[in-house]
Amino acid sequence: MPAKVGIPRALLFYKYSPLWVNFFQNLGVEVVISPQTSKKILNDAIESCVDDACLPVKLYHGHVLSIKDKVDYLFIPRIMRVNKGRHICPKFGGLPEMIKYSLPGLPPIIDVEIDLPKGLRTLQAGRYFSKDYRQISKAYNNALLQLKEQEKKLQNKFTRWQHSDKSKIMVFGHPYNLYDSYSNMNVLAKIERQGLDVWTTEMISDQEIKKYAETYDGKYLWTFAERLIGASKYLLAKGNIEGIIYISSFGCGIDAVVGSTVERIVRRGSKIPFMFLNIDEHTGEGGVDTRIEAFIDLIDWRGKSESNISAHG
Repeated sequence: MPAKVGIPRALLFYKYSPLWVNFFQNLGVEVVISPQTSKKILNDAIESCVDDACLPVKLYHGHVLSIKDKVDYLFIPRIMRVNKGRHICPKFGGLPEMIKYSLPGLPPIIDVEIDLPKGLRTLQAGRYFSKDYRQISKAYNNALLQLKEQEKKLQNKFTRWQHSDKSKIMVFGHPYNLYDSYSNMNVLAKIERQGLDVWTTEMISDQEIKKYAETYDGKYLWTFAERLIGASKYLLAKGNIEGIIYISSFGCGIDAVVGSTVERIVRRGSKIPFMFLNIDEHTGEGGVDTRIEAFIDLIDWRGKSESNISAHG
């Protein structure tokens, strides 16, 4: 029987799952992905993780608990960089240790260092299942093509929606805040049910992001800062959108800086309504629904108003 590798459906799974899943499957490994976030996973996460961690990191613990007894290995990479010259949240680098010392009874952890600008380090994960370097390299390259294909599909969707007659809302945030529908209380679907198109930064190509991020006067060190700042500058230059929502996890130090920077860029360069939506384990769905409905009502009102008054004065 093939070995089973468990991959938690949390954090950067929401961006790199095609790469990780296909890499192991190409090596003949059975991949077990944790289920969608649920109340049980959230409760287990809160009980097992330190209090001052952000919600996405807490949820990672819950997802590990949901599959640890069903697999032979857990894939918990030590992610250091995903773009050259840029950093990510330091918690990603220390995640294997957080899990090891917080949760008992774990199977062996594949905690290889991932530094995508130095892609060969990622291949070390394949050594657990094959000694053939050419096989590992082929598995990685094929998986990388799958990742690029997913990115291309999102960008093609963005191109089609640019010509749509529907009103459009841009939703900013880290992928794990945008695409974990339980933790964000299904925000994207709720907006779409109101008859609007939803854009996210993953729909804008890396080339466009980098191009417009370079027009920013200040400095930034983080990969997601570059993406969010570049996307905001791109939208002001080319986007035809009616509103922007920024979803952030309460207690995220990077978002405390990047979020305010994006808001400043938008407010200084446009009259587009902008709303912060902070989430944590205590966030109530009723409050989220009320804020989204009020925000969309505001957009509808501005569209009907001759003066198209700015939402922030």
